[in-house]
Amino acid sequence: MTDDPSSLRQRAIGWARQLPSIAIALGLVLAVRTVVAEPYHVPSPSMVPTLLVGDELIASKFAYGWGKYSSPIGLMPDFSGRLFGHAPKRGDVVVFRLPRDPATTYVKRLIGLPGDRIQMREGRLYINDEMVPRRPAGTFDGDARYVETLPGGREHEVVEISDTDRYDDTPVFVVPERHYFMMGDNRDNSLDSRISSAEGGVGFVPEENLVARADRLLFSSDPSVGWLDVAAWPHAFRLARLFGRIE
Repeated sequence: MTDDPSSLRQRAIGWARQLPSIAIALGLVLAVRTVVAEPYHVPSPSMVPTLLVGDELIASKFAYGWGKYSSPIGLMPDFSGRLFGHAPKRGDVVVFRLPRDPATTYVKRLIGLPGDRIQMREGRLYINDEMVPRRPAGTFDGDARYVETLPGGREHEVVEISDTDRYDDTPVFVVPERHYFMMGDNRDNSLDSRISSAEGGVGFVPEENLVARADRLLFSSDPSVGWLDVAAWPHAFRLARLFGRIE
């Protein structure tokens, strides 16, 4: 049995009447994600202990103004700089587009501002030739955890496997004008500005590549627990991280 032509026509008319409402709803969602905030999923452990694999965070678009990568679907025109731009602060956790591959989005901590001299020596961070203080704060999954205090007094936690790892000794990086130096809090397991774009790393990040400031967690779940593993669900959802502020 098939529908008669008049019935099909009535259905088509009904769908057509709904299209403006659907278009408006999609437009509002896109506008919010472009102008106000956008969710971001953490896929790697490069920012532990601050961010865990499986975290879903909300990132503020208006914190730094808007650049050519602010639209989640690439609707912004190609231009340098930022509209209504606000300079990011040292220590911010920043969502940005990878300079060598702008289709890829990263999240790291902003360590170096334009004109800064950044270097790692024997596992210790130096900013403008001054060692950044750190104090022991226990362990994280068996690795050493420290609280690091950046110039200006802002504190955050970092994890170190050792102070003699691959990128624990570097040359001095002088941050160019209108660029930033990003590092992961998981210092020995982070592809960041210590590695140049030519070597497959991040390198210096231009200001127009900034997308948003990571402000707050929405929720968090352990990606190793499958949806069919019902018995493990109570342990998969990290309830203590719900709506937590990102420091």
